[in-house]
Parts: sequence; structure tokens; C-alpha cells
Amino acid sequence: MTPRIVPAILAWIALSPAAFAAQGGALELPLVFSDGVVLQRDRPLPVWGQARPGCEVRVELDGQRASATAGADGRWEATLPAHAAGGPYVLAVEACGERRRIADVLLGEVWLASGQSNMEWPVAQALHGGEDIAGAGDPQLRHFKVPRSWAETPRGQLEGGQWQAAAPETVGAFSAVGYAFARELRRTLQVPVGIIDSTWGGSSIEAWMSAGMLGLDTAGLEAKLRERRAAEARAEEAVRQRVATWEPVDPASEAFAADALDTRDWQPIQVPAAWETQGYDGMNGVAWYRTTFELSEAEAAAGIVLGVGQIDDTDTTWVNGHLVGSTANAYNKPRVYQVPAGVLRAGRNTLAVRVQDDGGGGGIMGAPAEIFVQPQGGAPRALGGPWLFRTAQVSVSMLDDKNQVDTVLYNAMLHPLQPYALAGVIWYQGETNASPEGAYRYRDQFRGLIEGWRAGFRTPQLPFLWVQLAPFHSGGDRLDARGRVLESPWATLRESQSATLALPATGQAVITDVGDTHDIHPRDKRTVGQRLARIALHKVYGDRDIAWTGPVYRSAEVRGRELVLHFDHADGALAARGGALGGFELAGADGRFHPAQARIEGDTVVLRASAVSRPVSARYGWSDDPQEASLVGRDGLPASPFRTAEW
Repeated sequence: MTPRIVPAILAWIALSPAAFAAQGGALELPLVFSDGVVLQRDRPLPVWGQARPGCEVRVELDGQRASATAGADGRWEATLPAHAAGGPYVLAVEACGERRRIADVLLGEVWLASGQSNMEWPVAQALHGGEDIAGAGDPQLRHFKVPRSWAETPRGQLEGGQWQAAAPETVGAFSAVGYAFARELRRTLQVPVGIIDSTWGGSSIEAWMSAGMLGLDTAGLEAKLRERRAAEARAEEAVRQRVATWEPVDPASEAFAADALDTRDWQPIQVPAAWETQGYDGMNGVAWYRTTFELSEAEAAAGIVLGVGQIDDTDTTWVNGHLVGSTANAYNKPRVYQVPAGVLRAGRNTLAVRVQDDGGGGGIMGAPAEIFVQPQGGAPRALGGPWLFRTAQVSVSMLDDKNQVDTVLYNAMLHPLQPYALAGVIWYQGETNASPEGAYRYRDQFRGLIEGWRAGFRTPQLPFLWVQLAPFHSGGDRLDARGRVLESPWATLRESQSATLALPATGQAVITDVGDTHDIHPRDKRTVGQRLARIALHKVYGDRDIAWTGPVYRSAEVRGRELVLHFDHADGALAARGGALGGFELAGADGRFHPAQARIEGDTVVLRASAVSRPVSARYGWSDDPQEASLVGRDGLPASPFRTAEW
């Protein structure tokens, strides 16, 4: 569920100011102030760091100067005057005879990109990755990747990172959404653009919030962390005991691929699903899966196509003891292998898969439809359900789930960046919080995060733009006997995101048309970045003519058996993507929703349902995977899912 950018998580203790100052000498700057840095144009520029206590620190950029005195803890901060776009320049810092020289400094627009895997997702793995890599070559578009790291108390320094200019050899590792966003700004504004990428796949919003944002005092936070440590220790010990029942074997051994094998000590495991969710939390290394499938004589004689899902990270696959396929380091790639007739037999056939996981989630995953046996000329037959499982050689450590722990990503990956001058923030996160209990709570948390980050960056109106969750069949919808949605955690979280638009200087990119039913990571990141850029160009840079939002529900009125919906930003351009208007439901006083016939009348949508004689409320796109939602506005931008009343 996360890109395979697995960090070495080294720091268990946050750096104190003294430790910060001791690294590499007395005079230190945050790592974001390094060669190739992009600084924010047209606003005062805080520059800070550590020096020997009492030292006068002088900072200079293009003839402009500022100074400060290091305090008793060694910290200093100076503020340079606002500077127009341009460069390259040199940022020089001097204190008590020590000097630092930061070269190739540009002034332009700097945006912080943060969130979980859909923001972290690299260009190389995106839909337009090959094209974007081949066409890269803009030294004034730059990217700074904050390494995945965590800390239980706020840090003064990042764990690493460097600025890189967009080029074919570098851009593949850039945030794909961030790169698409930055390219649109470069094309339109014609100034340097820098993206600071601080992301961690699978992270919860709580991990990106400080104790204060979460309403925790020091004692409350320590109690939560202590409880977490104890729970992790218990879980780790339970997994160690479970895998200890199996004698470790050479990870390269093929003994478990044998056609005939005694599997009495193997355990059942559900496929597809990560092994972490099935009693093996924190486990990395090599494990084996086995199952069987039946073929007729004719099917065996013709050969089959075998699907074994998305395997995190590397698989080697055998049928009846014969190697039929292998894929390395491609956790999000469905495995599909041709199995020739000579390997197969009529009756029962044995399938064995060796899985190597290098960090994060592990096992056979993907959609159930991606795990199948398909005879030549026939339909696929599902191969999911319980398989047999045992480990070969594994390690157990609870480091991978630190992206779920309150405050620890904020402390290590956000706090060291403050108060860097920014143009704004782009955010893509929420999948991890889209649970029945978390989706509604998200609206207060998200508001608290935005206000807290704005305070930390000392910009009360700091623009904050985000991506609404894409359609995805998460399995979280609760249905009635007729298959209609009663509750949808993803829809509720989208509603929580939309509610946060009540804050000033915010914007939301709706992507109901850019999802993938079977993949939580839709590959079209270019469209997502471009939609964020449209919002920025309108709200931040003053382009009043650009189409930047789809229709937004405003109010409803009852007209006999019909409910009339009014929208902001309709602009006389309401339309249906693909020609058919869908995704609307009506309910009466009983709160039971029924599919509605919808038609467009000017800037309104009129709803009617034969099962509802007196309409009370409506909803639109109200499911985890609202593929049928087709209302669009100007330039085809989609309407946001909504409901006219909460139940």
C-alpha cells in the first residue's frame, strides 16, 4: 500500500539544540538550506540554525543582510528582507569566524507537498512517468525529499535530504503529484518553483499533528506513547512466538516449491491480504504460500494463464514444482504468468509462491479478481480464499508502523522545516483515516492540522490545498439487503474534507473521475497535480478566468414529488460526463435512500424517485467508489460528492 522507498529509521531520540549544534561544527543550518535551495520570493525570509551561544550571526543574500545573536541554547534566527524572483545567488552565513556558503540559490515559489502514499507516489511509477522522465530538463524546477523518519519529541534538524533540479536522471523519484503541480506553476508564472516533499505512505493524520494540535499535554502524550510501546512489545513478542514454531530455512531454498510436500505444520492464511493483518505484524523477510487448483484433462493439455495478485515485494512462483514466473521489487504490479501444458496435469495441481518482503506491508495482495486460473479460451476462476503459509527466514520489528503514531512524523519531518517561508501547502491524505470511527472525526483533526501548521510557519492565511479521496472499492461500505449503501466511511471522509473548506485560503481538488476501483493508488497523478495547480492559480495567484472547481452543492428545495438542487460555481455549464447523469439518490422522512432520476435545468439538478413521494433529502456520489457520479461543470471539472442532510 506504500511505495517501496524503505528508509533506515535511525533516530530514536530527538536532537536537542546542543546535539544540533555539535553536528559538523558550531555553526549549523537546517538541511533544507543547502545548495540548490529555492527560497520564497516577495516575502521576508527567516533563516535560522545553531551557533555557539552568544555569537553574532550575519546572513547575506544578494547584498541584503540580516543579523542575530545565538541564545544560551545556541539557537539563532535572522530575517532577510523580501526579494523578487531570480537567481542564482549565494546565501552566506557567518558566526564567530565560521562560515557557511549555500550556492545556486533561486527565489521563486515554494510549496510543501505532504500526506501519504498518493502524494509520495513517484513519477517513475505514475501513468505518464516515462513521458515525464524523458521530457524533464528544467533547472528552475526543484524538489527536496524529506527522508522518512520519526521522533517522539520535536527535532531541530531533518534526518537528511537535498535539493535536486528536474532532469531525466532525477525526476523519476519526485512526487508525481508535486511535479505535475510544479510544472503547471512554472509554465504559467515563469518563475522558479521548489517542492518540499514530506510524505510517508500509509500515514495517519494524527502522525502529522503536534501534541497541541491533538489536544494532548505532555503527560497525556507520554501516556499514549507508553501505551503504544507496550502494545507494540506485546504484538512483537506474539509474532516472534508464532514464527518460532517453524525452523528457519535458507531464503534461497526451493524446497517448499516441491510438488509433494508435508504441510501439516503450515497455517491457513487469507489471500489476498497483507500478512501484517493476519497475525504477522512487523514481519519482514521470506515466507511461502501454497494452494491447489483443479483442471480437466483438456484444460491441462491446453495450458493456462495464472494470476497471483500484487505481491509485496518480490515473488517466485511454481506450479507442480516447475518455475513458471518471477517478478522482483514490484509491490504494486499484478503477477500474470503463462503456464504451459507440460507443467500441468488433469486433476489437482499445486501452486507455490515464495514471497520476499523488504519492509512495510508484505504478502499476496491486490484485488480478488487478480488471483485466478484461466484455462485457454475459458473464463478466469477465482483462486482466493485460505491458502497455506509458513515462514522461511524472517525478522520481526515494529518500526514500519511508526507512520501511525501520534506526533512522530510531525516531530521529525515537519517541525524541522518551520518557519521556512512557503507559498502554500498541497496535501493528499485520508485513506488511512477512512474508517467508520475515523472518517467523521477527521473534520476536526484536519482543521486542527491546518491551523497548527499555519501557526508553525507563522502564516495565518497560508494557502492549504488538498486532494479529495479518489474512488476506490475499499470494502468499507455497509449495505442494506438490496445492496444500497447505508454507511460509507470514504464518503464520510470526503464530506469531512469538504467541510474544512470553511477555513479561509483553502481549496479542494475533486477526482471522482480519476480513480481506480481496484487500486488505492490510481496512476494518473498528472491530472491531480494540474487540478491543484488550477486552484492555486485562481486562489493564490489571482487568475480569475481559469476554471478551478466543479459545481458545489449549495441548497435544496422541495417541489412536489421533486427535489431541486442548487449549486455554486455552476456558471450555466452543468453537464454529465459521458452523457448520462447519475450518482443521485433521494430519501423521504424514513431516511431510506433510493436511486433517483436526475435532469439538469439551468444551474440546478432536479431529482425524482418513484419510491419517494415526499422527498426530504438527497445525496450524490455517496459510496467509497462513486464511479456512477457524473455531474461536471466548466471544463469538465467534477462536482464534489455531498449529502443535503446528515442522518
